[in-house]
Amino acid sequence: MTAAEDIMLDHSPTLAAALAERHGSPPAFALPALSAEAAAVLETILGHRSQRAYLPVPLPEGALELAVAAAQSAATSSNLQAWSVVAVRDPGIKAQINALSGEQAQIAAAPVLLVWLADLSRLRAAAEGEGSAAEGLDYLESLVIGIVDATLAAQSAVIALEAQGLGTCYIGGIRNAADRVAAILGLPAEVLPLFGLTLGVPDPARPARVKPRLPLAAVLHQDRYDPTRGAASVAPYAEVLHGFQSAEGLPRADWHRIVAQRVATPAALKGRENLTRYLRSLGFGLK
Repeated sequence: MTAAEDIMLDHSPTLAAALAERHGSPPAFALPALSAEAAAVLETILGHRSQRAYLPVPLPEGALELAVAAAQSAATSSNLQAWSVVAVRDPGIKAQINALSGEQAQIAAAPVLLVWLADLSRLRAAAEGEGSAAEGLDYLESLVIGIVDATLAAQSAVIALEAQGLGTCYIGGIRNAADRVAAILGLPAEVLPLFGLTLGVPDPARPARVKPRLPLAAVLHQDRYDPTRGAASVAPYAEVLHGFQSAEGLPRADWHRIVAQRVATPAALKGRENLTRYLRSLGFGLK
């Protein structure tokens, strides 16, 4: 056996268990042999869950900085790095943001709330410093770059935080009143608060469960999009989701019903139907 073969071990039992927890059934595809390090990374990713209960203790020293360094290691369009993040520890500021985000228990409990930003302000300053009119920043594409960059960065940070044993939960409610959140954080023009992320040491007395996702067949298409796959693949998901809801003490609801309620009316967006207006008030051109 070569040295390379020696480190490629069969970790399929633990990966299969993680996949089964994520999809509610054993994987229907063959699992590759992996090194212990690769398997550990994949198990961390597959084991992601939204952690809403935290111990009242500070983060370990350096944990946040390490996670942001991991965030900076994510892909970024043309190396523009069109994102920033604000770490909110001040209880008063956190409470103001929480009031605009729906008074969520995890925001109140978490020692740190990260607010992830699409940041075109830094790009404009850099371009104008070189004598550029920076007119490209007035177009929707530039904002999309910032949104994608920030999202990739945040997910890399989440993996880094969970690898350190910390818990996280994304907060879309930041966009309920994006303009007011921007004012609280003192954001300059062309900086959009996209979403929050609570983080802290998970409370072992209130463990979070892995929420099952749609079957792989519902989201994985081969060569061309197949619109018939969705409906056929989603049907078996109902019972899997019902099992999760029962275990969590949540009301029983089909995925289709959850989707329908979430997009039924503008009011169901909880303030985010005003996002275009918020964007213009924050200085985005959106051409």
